[in-house]
Amino acid sequence: MMEMKVIGVGAGDPDHVTVQAVKALNQVDVFFVLDKGEVKQELVDLREEILRRHAGEREYRVVFGKDPERDRGSDAYVESVDDWRRRRADVCADLIATELKDSQVGAFLVWGDPSLYDSTLAILDDILARGDLSFEIEVIPGISSVSTLAARHRVSLNQVGRPIQVTTGRRLAKSWPDEVDDVVVMLDAQTAFTHHTDQNAEIYWGAYLGTPDELLIAGPLAEVADEIVEVRAEARRRKGWIMDTYLLRRNRTQS
Repeated sequence: MMEMKVIGVGAGDPDHVTVQAVKALNQVDVFFVLDKGEVKQELVDLREEILRRHAGEREYRVVFGKDPERDRGSDAYVESVDDWRRRRADVCADLIATELKDSQVGAFLVWGDPSLYDSTLAILDDILARGDLSFEIEVIPGISSVSTLAARHRVSLNQVGRPIQVTTGRRLAKSWPDEVDDVVVMLDAQTAFTHHTDQNAEIYWGAYLGTPDELLIAGPLAEVADEIVEVRAEARRRKGWIMDTYLLRRNRTQS
């Protein structure tokens, strides 16, 4: 039977690749990459750099599929994401059927950790559920952008005896989560932290974590929110894309 490895390769620094991931990379016959176009060519280049450093001298192939566009303007957010994932599954199923032979090992390299805001596992489950292909799945955990953010700012994610919540900018824009003082926010295209500058909170923000273009800003939210908005907008204009995350920490006396 074919085997598919889903390998977390860290937030961007090739040195984030774990020993377990290196061992997995050296067992792969075919690496599958969804190409997001010229704007995000850096992400493809970084994957290839990871392979050059860690996949050894053994023979392997890298095959590319076109990542389908997602309707980001739809009001039906969940439905639009489901549709996008189905179309991604179509592309991946065609690649696997065409490029991977029986008994071979394929792999998808996932930024950060496959368990955190990534669709690869759901896509592979979709493909298996269709019944046309059969393969085993092994998941290799990776260093997430969340853990990288905390390390770069030299902070812990939680306060003593207190919970944290990982959420999206879309949800934070509606309200600060109940009974939680420490909120990690991902996928925030609308800079939702600007809705909460009245809170007695600190922010630890980072973009392009682990890469040479890494950006870090921290401080009282009310004082640095405008700076983050400006720096983020300029970086997006310059590079054409941005990947960022942040931790909001509210003073416990205000909870």
